[in-house]
Amino acid sequence: MAEPEQVAVPAAHGSGALAADLVLPQPDSPLVVFAHGSGSSRHSERNRWVAARLQEAGLGTLLLDLLTDDECERDAHGQQRFNIPLLTVRVLGVLDWWRGPLSLFGASTGAAAALGAAARRPDSVRAVVSRGGRPDLTTEPLDQVRAPTLLLVGGSDPEVLELNRRTAGHLSAEHELQVVPGATHLFEEPGALAEVARATTTWFTTHP
Repeated sequence: MAEPEQVAVPAAHGSGALAADLVLPQPDSPLVVFAHGSGSSRHSERNRWVAARLQEAGLGTLLLDLLTDDECERDAHGQQRFNIPLLTVRVLGVLDWWRGPLSLFGASTGAAAALGAAARRPDSVRAVVSRGGRPDLTTEPLDQVRAPTLLLVGGSDPEVLELNRRTAGHLSAEHELQVVPGATHLFEEPGALAEVARATTTWFTTHP
């Protein structure tokens, strides 16, 4: 498996750069960008594990922080990490930096940013997967999303499950809500994350 290449992505609507880890199994591998949730980062063990499964399937991955190091240090009360418009702009900045179609994987608030970017740039996003996401926080019209969207939610995460059901009702693009039985919000139960990886790999490889 290819070793991650540390790259710096210009921070849209801010100074500095966003730290990211890029893996491309092949130079022309389709790219999946991971947008992490509040309080998480590109070092998230869960997302890195899922990313490794995607790499095994031949997909490229970019795990990045949506806030700069300085912003994280100053964000003691969490205003920035819950600033969905800013996070959405940061994902849009990745689209500008990559300059080619890509797919988006969002967790928690990162899912709101991913769907917001897909709504703003419908021709640039191939597919979206939300893991335990809060797509209800998206600040852009969901009916503008054209990318096939998979909503993955734990069966033992009733609040988030209901929010995702409501979100699904606003999506006009191809979409699917998959419930992982017995899984809670972080998918820590045995086999839960493996199911997330399997469903995510299938979604991205069938919607290249």
